[in-house]
Amino acid sequence: MTAIWPCGDGRFIHLHGSFTHGPGILAELGLGEGATAEEIAAATQRRGAFELEDALAAQGLCAAVCRTREEWRAHPQGQVLAAQPVVTLERIGDAPPEPLAEADRPLRGVRVLDLTRVLAGPTVARTLAEHGADVLHIASPNLPTIERFEMDTGHGKRQAHLDLADPEQAATLRELVRGADVFSQGFQWGSLERRGFGPKQAAELRPGIIYVAENAFGFGGPWDGRPGWEQLAQAATGICVRQGGDGAPVLAPAAMNDYTTGYFGAVGAMMALRRRAMEGGSWLVRVSLARTSMWYFDLGDDLDPADAAGTGDLTAAMLERETGYGRMRFLRPALRMSETDPHWELPTAPPGSGEPRWLDRN
Repeated sequence: MTAIWPCGDGRFIHLHGSFTHGPGILAELGLGEGATAEEIAAATQRRGAFELEDALAAQGLCAAVCRTREEWRAHPQGQVLAAQPVVTLERIGDAPPEPLAEADRPLRGVRVLDLTRVLAGPTVARTLAEHGADVLHIASPNLPTIERFEMDTGHGKRQAHLDLADPEQAATLRELVRGADVFSQGFQWGSLERRGFGPKQAAELRPGIIYVAENAFGFGGPWDGRPGWEQLAQAATGICVRQGGDGAPVLAPAAMNDYTTGYFGAVGAMMALRRRAMEGGSWLVRVSLARTSMWYFDLGDDLDPADAAGTGDLTAAMLERETGYGRMRFLRPALRMSETDPHWELPTAPPGSGEPRWLDRN
């Protein structure tokens, strides 16, 4: 299901089954849940790519036509994103300045609530943990996730479960927000607001909060709130067509937008913490996979595939330690600094393995 498929108009579409979208996509194609790859390909070839994209989007399902860079830049959503910076900061409330304390690490004493899943959102808080932040990852015990991604993005974080459908547990999250400095979330835009944890609601609970929001296709424009993933951002913005060269569109061989968008979100959080320290206020930080994809194009895309000779010897880039999953070998933080070298003080651990509480600031 989650792959690039040919359509009857000669174009290609990337379908994404997400956690729960597979049955709905198959139903739109007139297929049952046991459909084979051959049946899916035959069904997409009976549809036009743009017509199928619109039909799935109308149902809130994940798909994106493989556009060229020029087509995306001419698209209304692409035009909205092109007019925005890669990281946007917006002051959403008043609060007195909060200077950062003297400490041995840049973010020592900063508390981060992490309500994210999969890769881009979790990378925001993992990056803040690299610089000493106290990160508490809150997951729902009722939502699916992908264990290998949790293993990768859980470094430096404490873990806890909360079910927001339970009033007492929702009240616990409100208390955690009151004690937080950064609230990072990657759910579909508006979903947490319906539960009382949108940006302005968080700023009312905790004046001075830094609220980080990450999504697939940006904020504002006709695709505002449209669900998506790494693969769909690549497809829509032209990466897949460019990567495919003269052949059929293909994905870049890495989650290029996921991780980089997470780094941008962390940079935005640190920018906002600096603004809060100097002038006060509550701040909203926004980043998106599609805008990051456009940023990559802006760097230049005249690349020689023959130069892609593999990753080489990764020994110097790897660390090893005992974790909540057992002995693990993993990539160290990418950034190196001479005085306060980024590192994770806590090993990665499974979601829900700890308690939903803050540690004393130190």
